[in-house]
Amino acid sequence: MKPFVRGDIDGFVGLALDNLVLLLLIAGLCRGVLGFPDALVLGRILPGAGLSLLIGNLFYAWQARRLARAQNREDVCALPYGINALTVFAFVFLVMLPAKLAAQAAGVADPALAAWHAGLLACFGAGVIEFSGAFVAGWIRRHTPRAALLSTLAGLALAFIALGFLFRAYAHPLVGITTLTVVLVGYFGRVRLRGGLPVGLAALLIGIVLSWATGLAPIGAWPAPPQVSLPTPVLGELFASLQPELALRYLSVILPMGLFAVIGSMQNLESAEAAGDRYDTRSSLAMNGIGTLVAAAFGSCFPTTLYIGHPGWKAMGARAAYSTLSGVFIAALCFSGTLAHVAWAIPVDAGMAILLWIGIVMTAQSFDATPRAHAPAVVVGLLPGIACWGALMLKAGLRAAGAGSANGPPIDAALLPAFHGADLWAEGAFALEQGVVFSAMILSAATVAIIERQFQRAAIWMLAGAALSACGLMHAFRFTGADTALDLRPAWPFVEAYLIAAAMLLLARWLTRPLAGD
Repeated sequence: MKPFVRGDIDGFVGLALDNLVLLLLIAGLCRGVLGFPDALVLGRILPGAGLSLLIGNLFYAWQARRLARAQNREDVCALPYGINALTVFAFVFLVMLPAKLAAQAAGVADPALAAWHAGLLACFGAGVIEFSGAFVAGWIRRHTPRAALLSTLAGLALAFIALGFLFRAYAHPLVGITTLTVVLVGYFGRVRLRGGLPVGLAALLIGIVLSWATGLAPIGAWPAPPQVSLPTPVLGELFASLQPELALRYLSVILPMGLFAVIGSMQNLESAEAAGDRYDTRSSLAMNGIGTLVAAAFGSCFPTTLYIGHPGWKAMGARAAYSTLSGVFIAALCFSGTLAHVAWAIPVDAGMAILLWIGIVMTAQSFDATPRAHAPAVVVGLLPGIACWGALMLKAGLRAAGAGSANGPPIDAALLPAFHGADLWAEGAFALEQGVVFSAMILSAATVAIIERQFQRAAIWMLAGAALSACGLMHAFRFTGADTALDLRPAWPFVEAYLIAAAMLLLARWLTRPLAGD
């Protein structure tokens, strides 16, 4: 495999931009919501996150080169890797913020330190779950239809990447539509730009120029002078945070987030295989867990994960070097303290067309890489992810109107009748939001089995839905006043519904008969 190809530039632009956005989000939440001092954010959390991203990206680049040598191929693309976006919000608002408020109520001298310790504990726990999951994920992959794995991933890509960036593109159409056109022509039109300039880089440069011309850049005032902060182990702080009482208090957040990372990473491996690159499940997921454990050991509170988008990176020509470049670039920003300076000059809008394209490719792959007869199952698997995104948009709208704030009404069950009056059944969206990867995979897998008239297999999937609902890992939600969260208690209506569905499927063999000629 060549050490570097032109497509690696495009892949680097997209992956680095995605990680850059998340790191800026982390810095903003840690400062604005948690009140962490810069010494903690810039001196511990970001360097720890940068190190975890560097180690993981270097591993997955090496893994791609090894696969290329073993199969004598030049088209192997490394698995994309970064920080788990959903876990960032979950750990900030459901672990660290409650820990800070509890510390303030108890009169603790440094509530920010207590919140950081809770975050370290959550990150460490998620890493343990991710690493342990590497030893069972292979078995799950072998017994789950491809349509279920790919459509689950595609639903999240369609909702959280494609739709989100589509909104942003049309909010700033001069930048968004122009750069999107460049990307669509270059990738879907299967052409090269004269002069050899990579399509993704061209779109980014055009986006930067238009962003400056239209006032989207620069962002704010020129940041303070950067300060070098190399990653330093915080094992003493980590061990101090490993308290059984604290672990039990936040288990309802740590456990589902860890399981979400395992299932999501497994689905990304299936997506990579469908695109032609078959990676070993155990070592790939184990490294995922190791990256998260490294993050916790060096001060970051935020787990890492295999990213959505491998087929998109591969289709744009990225191979192994894009992963290395991204890891080195992000680590350099975190270690040098220049993260804010890059964000000052390059707004997200400049490169969002590449990420939007990734969401489109991921959704298309779920149809292309599955049997045509399973297309209905793919659609079924897309729906929970879109519903989850809709639930988040609904709550964001409520918060924008003042609900969930100190001076506004809480986001709770009292709001549901108003939604019912508009024929919007918000509680259904909230139920689908919790354990969304399980819901999507189970419904899609059961639909595949029904299409194949394997009714007993479909019943088994419904029983799995009942079991997960009984454990509170799926559909069980509670109102927190400003949001909804997973509630690790049995969701009995869903348990009963899945059990009845399983019984109906078991009886279907005797109560139905195939259509004539089928």
